[in-house]
This record gives sequence, C-alpha cells and structure tokens, in this order.
Amino acid sequence: MLTFGTDGVRGRYGTELTDGDAHRLGRCAAAFLGAKHVVLGVDTRASGPALAAALASGLSEAGCSVDYVGVAPTPAIATLARLSDVAAAVVTASHNPWFDNGIKLFARGGVKLDDAQQESVERALQTAARSTDDAARAGSHDSASLTPSRTVLLRSYEDEVMNAVARQALAGMTIVVDCANGAMSDVAPRVLGRAGARCVVINASPDGRNINDDCGATALGRLTAAVIAAGADLGVAFDGDGDRLIAADHNGRVVDGDRLIALAAIDCAQRGVLRGSGVVVTTMTNLGFHEAMQRAGIDVVVTPVGDRSVSAALDAYDFVLGGEQSGHIIHRLHSTSGDGLLSALLLADLVKRRKQPLAELATAVMESYPQVLRNVRVAEKPANIDDVIGKDIATERAALGERGRIVVRVSGTEPVVRVMVEAPDASTANACAQRIVELVERTFSVV
Repeated sequence: MLTFGTDGVRGRYGTELTDGDAHRLGRCAAAFLGAKHVVLGVDTRASGPALAAALASGLSEAGCSVDYVGVAPTPAIATLARLSDVAAAVVTASHNPWFDNGIKLFARGGVKLDDAQQESVERALQTAARSTDDAARAGSHDSASLTPSRTVLLRSYEDEVMNAVARQALAGMTIVVDCANGAMSDVAPRVLGRAGARCVVINASPDGRNINDDCGATALGRLTAAVIAAGADLGVAFDGDGDRLIAADHNGRVVDGDRLIALAAIDCAQRGVLRGSGVVVTTMTNLGFHEAMQRAGIDVVVTPVGDRSVSAALDAYDFVLGGEQSGHIIHRLHSTSGDGLLSALLLADLVKRRKQPLAELATAVMESYPQVLRNVRVAEKPANIDDVIGKDIATERAALGERGRIVVRVSGTEPVVRVMVEAPDASTANACAQRIVELVERTFSVV
C-alpha cells in the first residue's frame, strides 16, 4: 500500500514504488492540489523520467496540465509554483540511495500539503487499489514531450534566490560546493558564482546511480577534506534534491542545521526581521540550541520531525524561520519551503557581513550537548512504538533527568527506528543509547 511518510511517498523503485503507483497517485492527488496546472521536476536518479511520465499521465487524466521541467532542485520547483500560483510535484527520494525514489507534492503556491490535504490524498489512494490499468496507462505520457525551456524556468528560480542578498555579496570568498551528484549540480555553483564567490565544485557529475553516494549532506568527509585542501572560507553540502544544507568551516569542522538555524535566528533578530521573535525547530534539536535562544530572548516552538511540521508551525505562529538539525531550513522571508541553496547563500552572506570566520561564529552561537544518534533497521515499521516500549524509555528518561533527553521514533521514510540520546557527557549518552538500541532489537524483528 502506497503511504505518505514525513515528506511525500518514498520506496524502492520497481517494488515499493512503481510507475503504476505514480500514475495512481497523480489521479488521486489532482483534486487536492488547489490548481489545475502542475510544475513537475525530478532529481538525478535513473528512475526519475519514467516515474515523472507516469505521474504526469495520472495528473493529466484527472484534468491537470503539466509542465515538465526535468532535473531541478525541489526548492526550485516549489519556487516556480509560487511565482506562477500553481501546484507542483517533484520525483525524488531526497537523501536516500539511487535505487529508491519518491514523490513530493506541493499545493497551489508551492506550499507543502497540510495534514487535511495529505489525509484526503491517502484516503483516495486507499480506495483506488493498484490495478493493471494504472501500469498500462502510466506510460501514456512521454516526459520529453512535456519539456519546456528548462534554462528559462531555472533562471527564474535563480534570480529569485539572488534577490535575498546584495549584488556581489560574496565577492572575495572561496566556497567548496558539494552537490551530492544531485539536482543542485549545475544550479548551485552558478548561483554562488553569480553572487561573487569562487566555487570549488565537487560531486557534480550525476550518472543516475551516484546521487548521495558517499557525498553530500549525509556524508561529509569529501567536503571537509576539500575545504582544507582549497583553503576555502567555508564549504556547503546539499542532499540529492537540494532542500537541505550542512556546512563546514575553514578548519573542516561540520556545522549542522542546529547551529545554522541559531546563527540565522540571532542575525535576523538583530536586523529586526525575525517576525514574532520566534523560531520553529523539531524534537531532534539539541538542548544547547534551546539554551542559546533563551539567552538571546528568542522563543522556540518545537514540532515533530519533518519540514511539513515545521512549515505548519510557521504558519500557525506567523514566524519566518524554522528548520531541522538535518539541514532543512525554511526562510519564509524568501521562500515557502526548505531550500539548501538559499540557506547557503544567506549563510555565506552572514559570514561576509560579520567579517568573522564561520568557525568563530558557529562556536560562539551555542554549546551542543553530546548527542548520540543510532538507527535500527526493522523488518516492519512498528505501528505505535510508545505502546510497546514506552515504559522502558520513560525509565531511561527519569535516570537522565532534566539535563538529558531521549527521542525514539519510527522513520517516516524507511523501516528504521531512530534513537537519539543527549546527556551532559558522551559516555552517559552512548551507554543510554546502547541500552535503548538493544531494547528495540529484542522487541522488534530486525534486519
């Protein structure tokens, strides 16, 4: 059964997600997107064009016209939808390996589906079971025949991103750019170069199978080494579809989403543009972030994991900044969704304006508590993990007290139980995390 995770649908192409599934999703989702015109893009996976053609076929069958852009970052497609006041879809599995794929949907104006819209699509999918008709009709659209001028459309997105900073704002800076062999491979170096930076570009030769392969925002070894080798001011790494950013300072030290959001929040507050004097983060955000925001007089709203949850809270509180430790950052002053390139541009601009190295800024902005993250792959996602092991986890929380934190959750995108433990020291965090991992392994079928 095709189901939504924290951000669209996702699964192994050919088994968990087929062309027929994409066709059926297009038919079912069309009525809930709020527009009869859809901008459609893909990342660099080999399966992208076939799934895009199938999705376009389903959307068209339900009465939507489709503009197929081809390879484009997810935030670019969302921005094009906002500029044209239409809906959008992106065929991508984000940071997953090449053999997975997925579909992200945006309602009219380039905003993520809200809970009610997503639930409506899910109900429609449940009543529209898989059929051979879907598979047969999935190929009725030739994606190549849908392609307008990709260069013109992407230039509109690039111009919109460039409006966030002054002309030649990054002049004199050297930035290493890790494109994850994904959708940012040509766009990001071009935009950062237009802003005046000298770009040292790595992992920007996609071949359909190397997306996110030991590179990008989830594997930072190449980025940090390249920053040191180039003597760069900083480095930036995107994931496969370009909606997240992780950075590295000139010493090659990683700067994660928590510190990037903290830097942006304090900078926006000092410039008087942090509407509501608040920021939105998720349950995975480090305790040190909360302490830093308290010192700065900035309110913090906490949501479940997922940029859909962050986006909904931004709307509810009328805030302009929010994001996740993983690097999804939403700058609502400039965009409706997480945008790694926009975040990179604003980060580099902040460093340039402050006339301080990122290393100094990132160190000063917050002190991180030791945090241990462990993933346990399971045969099947637990329906409600708290009902099964909640009491045991509560015992561990009590032992840590107020100076520690535990988050145990089921991934919204893959069959994995994620365990996060924070504690005043690394040994305590590691020991606690190991006990919880062993609890999960004893309780659920693991692979």
